[in-house]
Amino acid sequence: MTTKHYEGARLELFVFDNGTEVTEYQLMIHAEDTYASYAEQLAAVMNAYSAVVENELKNAHCIFKRYFLSDAANQMDDVVANDMTDCAKSIIQQAPLDGTKVAVWAYLMTGVNTDIGPSGLYRMHHGAFTHLWNGSAHNLAANSEYQTRLLFNEYAMQLLQEECTLKDNCLRTWFFVNDVDLNYGGVVRARNQFFFTQGLTVNTHFIASTGISGRQQDPNVLVQMDNYAIRGIQPEQIHHLYAPTHLNRTSDYGVSFERGTTIDYADRRHVLISGTASINNKGEIMYPKDIVKQTHRMWENVEALLAEAGCTYDNVGPMIVYLRDTSDYAMVSKLYQERFPNHPHVIVHAPVCRPGWLIEMECMAVKQQNAPEFNAF
Repeated sequence: MTTKHYEGARLELFVFDNGTEVTEYQLMIHAEDTYASYAEQLAAVMNAYSAVVENELKNAHCIFKRYFLSDAANQMDDVVANDMTDCAKSIIQQAPLDGTKVAVWAYLMTGVNTDIGPSGLYRMHHGAFTHLWNGSAHNLAANSEYQTRLLFNEYAMQLLQEECTLKDNCLRTWFFVNDVDLNYGGVVRARNQFFFTQGLTVNTHFIASTGISGRQQDPNVLVQMDNYAIRGIQPEQIHHLYAPTHLNRTSDYGVSFERGTTIDYADRRHVLISGTASINNKGEIMYPKDIVKQTHRMWENVEALLAEAGCTYDNVGPMIVYLRDTSDYAMVSKLYQERFPNHPHVIVHAPVCRPGWLIEMECMAVKQQNAPEFNAF
């Protein structure tokens, strides 16, 4: 990780460069002045992004951005009005817990071409593959179950326009649920039912996912979805991670997502780790009400998933950490600084889908490999 300081902002940079034309950059940008207004913090974060792209990442295309806001109702409009970056954008209220009002995760690559398809999905093209990203999808149906069902219906149609299907091409989803304790059940029901209609079952596979608290600008939006799919990907390139010594199948407790997914290319392996908490292989919450022990068990679970993918934490880029109780921030931040001083990360306020889980994290990893049986990334 490289850390850069700009006026009012700190930028943490993760780079994967294996000597090919596609270099990957992941940025985590934090506002630093907790006394500054939101407008000043947003400007500082945006200026830091512009400075690093213009001066050091000149040939990189932004693929995806996520804004973490402290008050979406009053802040989202300013992001939409001021960020003209041509990429898929996710904007969600998940307050950074360092006392600031905004943080940004951005994913960039060199050597690729980008556009927006007729489906409305943001497309990144390279070689045999088209990577399809989407952020901030939402609707105003009557409840969380109906909203989720409509989200999936729309996404399935978008994928069809791109000659893809949910089952064969979607690799990752994120569900941000307004009042997760109340509304997550509707998301689960709709997802389970929709997946069944698409041939996604415990005997086939599900999709890596995070389901977490987060709200949009409009309080009537109960569910927001981000997603990622790849056109041209072949079944033999995709493997799902289980870590059965540490984790159970999510279907054991009535939900339908994969713990993690690997995608193999000739020159690299991508690893997508779903939201992971302090759980054992029987589906039980480990160390109830103990934030320190839950954090350590969560790390252990993620480490087991990474190991199954042939990776370690050294291969991991930015980490997103979700906390239920804001008062746990000081302890969790200390633990992360001690264990991962050289990893970009952001810690945000976002209760997990089961109240007993005090903390959850997700991450992506990338590893160089030589697999000539596959096409290059």
